[in-house]
Amino acid sequence: MNFTKMQGLGNDFIILEANELSNIKPDCSELAKKMCDRKFGIGADGLIIVNPPDVSSDCDISWRIFNSDGTEPEMCGNGIRCFAKYVYQKGIVDKKKFSICTLAGEIVPEILDNDRVRVDMGEPVLEPAKIPVNIKEAGKVVNYPVEVDGQTLNVTAVSMGNPHCIIFTEEDSARLAKNVGPLLEKHGLFPEKTNVEFINVVSGDKIKVDVWERGCGITQACGTGACASVVASVLNNHTSNSVEVMLPGGQLQIEWDRESNRVFMTGGCEFVFEGKFYLT
Repeated sequence: MNFTKMQGLGNDFIILEANELSNIKPDCSELAKKMCDRKFGIGADGLIIVNPPDVSSDCDISWRIFNSDGTEPEMCGNGIRCFAKYVYQKGIVDKKKFSICTLAGEIVPEILDNDRVRVDMGEPVLEPAKIPVNIKEAGKVVNYPVEVDGQTLNVTAVSMGNPHCIIFTEEDSARLAKNVGPLLEKHGLFPEKTNVEFINVVSGDKIKVDVWERGCGITQACGTGACASVVASVLNNHTSNSVEVMLPGGQLQIEWDRESNRVFMTGGCEFVFEGKFYLT
């Protein structure tokens, strides 16, 4: 199979076009685990399939994405930028702004002149039942106390098509992501598990974020996590609506347009290499 490797802020993906799979019809979950393995495969955080035939919509194009553990998330912010740049530069779509069918609904990226990609990530979801969060109370889950490993953490829950649990801290956010992230991912509060972000607030327009991704573990960046982190920062009165998000793999510019209630993500992504993968 012909494949392309891409990365967005160090969050890396294998991209396959659906016609590469037409003759073998593999289990995509198992294929993702095999190809993403960093010792016995290509190595990546996820596998992206371009225009899978089993997805029907009115969008310009569709995708499916699988984490390295074989699970299929609803969305991936860094992955969607890589996907958008791939299909535009390969001539699969012929316009710079187009719509993509995802499990999180229609997502609209725009290829900018400086080779960056701006993505309309849609509206943040704050209702507990829709995130989902196992909380019976009505209203937003903001600064909500949760018991984890003998300590109480205050969490804010946001969905950007996939669930996120955000914690603000003055401690080492990278250490907390590694040690506490996996405990929160599988916490009973989150029936579909969750991505976890630990945030150090740098200023009113800049935050530092470390991420434990559901189904991946520690990653260099998470686009939906950056979006959810800015929404949470605004809800907790830590920042303005337009924020530079510093992740281990680089920076993203996130804006929550309160008038339209839509979140916009702008960042770069790059081709890494192309090759052939042999199924044995």
